[in-house]
Amino acid sequence: MAPDPSDTAPISPSKEHIECKELDVDVEFGGIEARNKLERRLLLKLDLHMSMLVLIYILNFIDRNNASAARTQLTTDLHLEGPQYATLLSILYVGYIIMQVPSNMFLNYIKKPSLYMPACMVIWGVISALTGITTNFVGALLTRFFLGFIEAAFFPGAVLLISKWYKRTEIGSRLAILYCGNMISNAFGALIASGILANMDGIRAQAAWRWLFYIEGSLTVTVAIMAVFVLPDFPTTTKWLTDDERRLALKRMEEDVGVGDQLETENGGFGYGFYLAIADWKVWWIATLLIAQVIALSFTGYFPTLTATLGYNPTASLLLVAPPWIYAAIFTFVWTRHSDKTQERFLHMSISNLIGIIGSLISICTMNTAARYFSLFLLAQSNSASVLMTTWESNTFARPPSKRAVCFSLINAVQQLGSISGSYVWPTNWGPTYRHSYTIVIACNVIVITMTWILRQHLKTLNKKLEGEEQEQGIEEKGFRYVL
Repeated sequence: MAPDPSDTAPISPSKEHIECKELDVDVEFGGIEARNKLERRLLLKLDLHMSMLVLIYILNFIDRNNASAARTQLTTDLHLEGPQYATLLSILYVGYIIMQVPSNMFLNYIKKPSLYMPACMVIWGVISALTGITTNFVGALLTRFFLGFIEAAFFPGAVLLISKWYKRTEIGSRLAILYCGNMISNAFGALIASGILANMDGIRAQAAWRWLFYIEGSLTVTVAIMAVFVLPDFPTTTKWLTDDERRLALKRMEEDVGVGDQLETENGGFGYGFYLAIADWKVWWIATLLIAQVIALSFTGYFPTLTATLGYNPTASLLLVAPPWIYAAIFTFVWTRHSDKTQERFLHMSISNLIGIIGSLISICTMNTAARYFSLFLLAQSNSASVLMTTWESNTFARPPSKRAVCFSLINAVQQLGSISGSYVWPTNWGPTYRHSYTIVIACNVIVITMTWILRQHLKTLNKKLEGEEQEQGIEEKGFRYVL
């Protein structure tokens, strides 16, 4: 794991750059006070527009997890047998893997997420609704595959969009808010599903689970139309920025790592960022550890199944899904904010995984209803580890933007191998204790903690190299450092 010169060279500021910066900093914005006022206004405007991403993510996961909420009725009406239900869940991630890298490369090229994301959203909303008309396993399998194929555009694209606007000290809390959309969807998606499944069976001669797909798919299309007018584009292409706001947005990114964001975009052609990404071993290391992380979080897709083991009726079991995820959303926001404030990732991520291990051990050791329900709270919060790793990616692959776009999508695509594997970790014949499943979760958490420690040590070595280069060049101001 010897340091690669390319890890540091592109983002090390020159002495001349630092001296020039000291002369003209903030003058173009009217001084420090004027700049701070402008920056607060810019961030408020950004945060309001970016909030649409949370709503989209909620619908993204609701459409994806409808099959989990309607498992019993879906399995019965489509005559699913053996591993067919698990295959319905896993096939979504096959399409997801195929599309993510080309999607993010295309988005970074056209620089129009306000059009691209809503267009994809309309398509996946229609596909989700069409799941309601399927009558057999093959039909459902096809809709799930294409749902994943189109949904793949959203999450890596959202992370790329956020990374275009926010600094390292800001991005963790913003990604946490985005991930809260995922957790809120788990909470309130189950509540919505419980209402539809309990009250709409037989309306217009349609099973309740079919109405679940019709209603939520239609809602997705409606929100997609709204998103066109709300989502921002990139700093150079967003129309509702003033000239001062645009210059400040670009300058903030330059100050964050010591080099301009747009300066190096597509410097070597359309495919250059792809080459840089696949040649960086850190990309593959992080992708591999995230496969283990995703398997450790595979309980997410089976949460209604796990609450059903508590012994309550189907409606009550779905309602019990909500509290753990509400707690997880609050915990994740607070924990990632603290991680941002301290600029530390490894310990925060590892503590979250350790708490998840404790939750798994409780579920292995007892069938007591209260204890097992408490363990679900501990398990749910471990999603914050995934948020922190995504933030860490953004800090680790800062520039150039073309490489960053591919890194986000490539890592997110490869980690979906964990989603495919995780779909088979919770077979019904392992229930109701699911001890084997929880053992797999524990093992994967241990792998993640070990691999993130190794990553931290390597980045620490790179930071020492950066510091040494600055001392050799006589640069007094501290430049870019990897977050540990």
